[in-house]
Amino acid sequence: MLNHLRAWRERGWTPIDAVTYVEAWQRFGGSVATHPQVIERLAGLAGVAVRYLGWFSGGELQAAIPTWGRHLALAKDVLKQQGKRGLFDLGNAEIILPVAAAARVPLRHRGRYISALNAGSVSTLREQPEGLALAREPEEYSKKFRYNQRREQRLLEEAGGVIRPMLELSAAEQARVYADLFQRRWGFEATGRAHLVEVFSLMRDFMTGALIYLNDQPVAIQVLYRVEAPQWVSLEYINGGVDPQNREFSPGSVLSFINTQTAWAEARALGKPLRYSFGRADREYKDRWCNRVPVYQV
Repeated sequence: MLNHLRAWRERGWTPIDAVTYVEAWQRFGGSVATHPQVIERLAGLAGVAVRYLGWFSGGELQAAIPTWGRHLALAKDVLKQQGKRGLFDLGNAEIILPVAAAARVPLRHRGRYISALNAGSVSTLREQPEGLALAREPEEYSKKFRYNQRREQRLLEEAGGVIRPMLELSAAEQARVYADLFQRRWGFEATGRAHLVEVFSLMRDFMTGALIYLNDQPVAIQVLYRVEAPQWVSLEYINGGVDPQNREFSPGSVLSFINTQTAWAEARALGKPLRYSFGRADREYKDRWCNRVPVYQV
């Protein structure tokens, strides 16, 4: 029965190796959640083997997918089934599958938050009720909004605030600061707290952004992962933490401004569009920073 279901799911698809998947990603593009090294490292941490599938037309590879059983790889549902719920946190990351723009392929593996970039080339997608929050371009913010953000940053720095790159910290330091500020901000533990050092070590090559210190104490942090595809830059804002006792300086808002401005500048220097995802469009503060865009599921 299970083999029959797999045969139905994989109809038209062919097993490929990891190297072929890498070639597809580098050719057609993808996102943080489908990047070959992200898949390999986090699947290795979870101890769940990845089955790669390719779609060929006329002998040419047109699409590739990483799978965990009936799901796309790194699915939360599979971690839960394996008793590894919350092992790592990718938030509700935008899934851009490496599929040729001119292709027309059916996807029968379960997945959510599949990008609108795949909507024209994957025939089985249904729009999700929830949208995705993608950061606006800098010019889309009002002059007043930008003025207020710069003013908040200036006041914070005048009070002794210091902006430091995330990569100045070791994975252990990042984990300690993030776990502490997340707990302070939300009142409960960060997802995968016990494995943060290991996850941050594995994801260090993709980590970007800054954090803010005030009086030598960390007051705001955001976990950001970034990958560069051939046609765009994909950046995921996974989660963050802030010290509520320093609310008068709005360190969380200042950090969002710094991180988004820096990411846009870097992407524009490369001549590529930026897909800076705040995940599911489910909170009011995301509407300040983002446009809601359609996202799809199978």
